Amino acid sequence: MDPLQFLLIRRSCGKLVAPAPCGEARANLFRAAVNVPDHGRLRPWRFITAEGAELQRLGDILAAAEQTRGGDEAAVARARLLPSRAPLVVMVVARLKPHDKVPPWEQQAAAICAAHALQMAAVAQGFGAIWRTGYFARDTGVAAALQLVEGESLVGFIYIGTAVEQMPQPPLQDLAQLVSALP
Repeated sequence: MDPLQFLLIRRSCGKLVAPAPCGEARANLFRAAVNVPDHGRLRPWRFITAEGAELQRLGDILAAAEQTRGGDEAAVARARLLPSRAPLVVMVVARLKPHDKVPPWEQQAAAICAAHALQMAAVAQGFGAIWRTGYFARDTGVAAALQLVEGESLVGFIYIGTAVEQMPQPPLQDLAQLVSALP
C-alpha cells in the first residue's frame, strides 16, 4: 500500500485475536518506535511487553487498581479481563531525564511518538492495534506493579493482534475548520 494512503485510512482496531507479531515483525515494531524524532537522542522511553500468562498477571494488576479505586465486583472483573482483548500488550513508558536543552514536555512528546510509531508499525505489517490510556495509565499502583521508577510514567497500553474485522473508513474531516494561514 502507498504510505500516504496508509496514513489516510489508518484506524484503531479493538477486536484482536492471535496471532500477534513475532520474530522480525515484532522487532520491526520496536525499530519503528525507537526511530522517532528525539531531540538530544535521549531515548526517553522503554517498553514492557505482556503476552500469554503475563496477560493474566497484567489483568491482576489492573483489577487490584480498580479495587483500590473503589470499583464494584463487576468493574474489578472487567479490569481483570482487559488485557485479554489482544494476544500482545505493549506498555510504553516515558523515561524523563534531566537535560539542559530538552525539557520534560519534549521528552514526553518523543515517548508519545514512539507509542504512535509502534502502533503504526503493527498496522503497516497487517496486524490490528489500538492505543489505550485512561485511569490505569495514571494509576500509582499500576506504576508500582510495573516497577516504574522516579521520572517514568506510562504513556499507554498498545494492544496488538490480528484484526477480527475490517474497520470502516475514517470520516472525511473539514480541514478548513482545522487549518489556517498565519494571521
